[in-house]
Amino acid sequence: MVDAAPSIGAGETAAPLHVAIIMDGNGRWARARSMPRTFGHREGVKAVRRVVDCAPQLGITHLTLFGFSSENWSRPQEEVSELMNILRYYLRREVAELHKNNVRIRMLGDRARLSADIVALIDNAEQLTATNTGLCLNIALSYGARGEITNAVRRIAEAVAAGTLSPAEIDDETVQSCLDTEGLPDPDLLIRTSGERRISNFLLWQIAYAELVFTDVLWPDFDRAHLVDALEEYSRRDRRYGRATG
Repeated sequence: MVDAAPSIGAGETAAPLHVAIIMDGNGRWARARSMPRTFGHREGVKAVRRVVDCAPQLGITHLTLFGFSSENWSRPQEEVSELMNILRYYLRREVAELHKNNVRIRMLGDRARLSADIVALIDNAEQLTATNTGLCLNIALSYGARGEITNAVRRIAEAVAAGTLSPAEIDDETVQSCLDTEGLPDPDLLIRTSGERRISNFLLWQIAYAELVFTDVLWPDFDRAHLVDALEEYSRRDRRYGRATG
């Protein structure tokens, strides 16, 4: 039996259309089982599959997952290599099924630091699914929000220097159009797993008015029920966007 989307009562916040998730806790999950961190990362892929499968059924149209940060490059080389191998596996084995399920794939982040074969797999995934109209799955790889904003500022400065943009014309929309998330709606809800309560340089511009939900569940254990819990927590929030109440 398929679970229904979380019920929304009169006056409650509408179900989120864009959910972003910081997938945290793979290493701790593995350590608790006396297994290497890489084992936790592989189990984390199963959680990705579960969430992607159920998201459209719960009314989510856009799902953004923090897969690998720009800071993660500083991890031990063995772990980084294993993470890249898992990424290769995912792109080779999952994309056809995602395409079959009408999922559109989009990658965010600095591709220059990724190997050529991974970039080719990403390009193929994006091109293959570009016209799909179902869930928009955005995966942040080699991504850092400060770097993203810095790059946006650089692009705007270049346009001003070239005379194609005047300083007076720069507004929020100008900045948004230069971000990796150009054309995407801002997240309504940001979930972080594993009990950590920080943003970790993720979508700093885009989550200005997102609701934040932190859960102690480690990412490899995260499933449909935990996602529903987060959505129900979101539905109880009053999103005022700076407006006064009453």
